[in-house]
Amino acid sequence: MRCLVTGGAGFIGSHLADSLIAQGNQVTALDNVSTGSRNNVDHLLDNPAFSLVEGTIMDPVIVDRLAADHDVIVHLAAAVGVKLIVDHPLESLLTNIRGTENVLAAAARYGRRTLITSTSEIYGKNAHGPVGEDADRILGSPFVARWSYSTSKAVDEILAHAYWEDRGLETIVVRLFNCVGPRQTGDFGMVVPTFVRQALRGEPLTVHGDGQQQRSFCHVLDTVAALRALLETPGAEGNVFNVGALNEITMEQLAKETAVRTDSMSEIRYIPYDQAYGSGFEDMERRLPDITRVRRLTGWSPTRTLDDILNDVIAFERTSVDVRA
Repeated sequence: MRCLVTGGAGFIGSHLADSLIAQGNQVTALDNVSTGSRNNVDHLLDNPAFSLVEGTIMDPVIVDRLAADHDVIVHLAAAVGVKLIVDHPLESLLTNIRGTENVLAAAARYGRRTLITSTSEIYGKNAHGPVGEDADRILGSPFVARWSYSTSKAVDEILAHAYWEDRGLETIVVRLFNCVGPRQTGDFGMVVPTFVRQALRGEPLTVHGDGQQQRSFCHVLDTVAALRALLETPGAEGNVFNVGALNEITMEQLAKETAVRTDSMSEIRYIPYDQAYGSGFEDMERRLPDITRVRRLTGWSPTRTLDDILNDVIAFERTSVDVRA
């Protein structure tokens, strides 16, 4: 297949490109390298099966040209990370909604099967778990950046489903739950690389709130396997799927585990939410996926443990210039 991956120089996109190329596919990555990095795909730049187009999903001309030349589209490009969303709410909204409109419109013109990545933020403050794809969304005020982000991704999902129902475009929506692993930056609020970098530098591990928030983490290679399985499985189109792991842990315990695994003497420092993100920030106490739907359709389930995740991130970050600096 000729595969277009928007956000293909990003953390998940670069791993997906690796996997697709390993299976004999051609990959074009469209990325403005704002949150992604050329470093993520440096090892692919001399591969004739890969090309990097530095551009943005906000440019409908580029998106249209690339859609015409490819067989399938994986739309990963988005504003992601709590810090980025809180700091740049308007840019995040426009990127997530207008950019996705551009991708879907081009995909429909050429009949390209399209996978859209969404987020567990869709569920908002729904702390019941595991949450299934049909669970209620519980959101706060639309004037809180976090919930406006959740709404923007919901609009993406609605658009994808409308293109499926009204235009017959084969769309697949995937809600990702805390995908982590090598190449992920901590610059935009991602907790695992942030903890690892702090521990390796001997800095305090900054836990927000009381640290009792519960999350689960899915290794990027497991996430990529799920995306590929859904792309290749008949019957996935027109539906939405949770993709994540079931290894729940509190943020406080995650910080402790990180310190132990890095042999760090770093202390844990608890930071109030309003100090980290400004006044009015809201968080949820628990987020755990029900992955029954994707498992029944494709047979996929995560194979890597939280220990595997931490070990891989620590090994990667030990070689990072940012850590040594």
